Amino acid sequence: MATATYTVTGMTCAHCEMSVREEVEELAGVVGVEVNAGDGTLVVTSAGEIDDELVVGAVAEAGYSASRA
Repeated sequence: MATATYTVTGMTCAHCEMSVREEVEELAGVVGVEVNAGDGTLVVTSAGEIDDELVVGAVAEAGYSASRA
């Protein structure tokens, strides 16, 4: 298992969290996603290595910006 934390900008509410969670959960190997709009964090747990580009791309699909914390 691998875990990575990202800083996400632009989230303000539970709907924002849900949008990010839904996009990231679709990535292959992802087994857990925790999103917190209050502090702008995203924690991804995966069965294998985590590809930062894929996670950042999924967050972008949801309409937000992310970078590895």
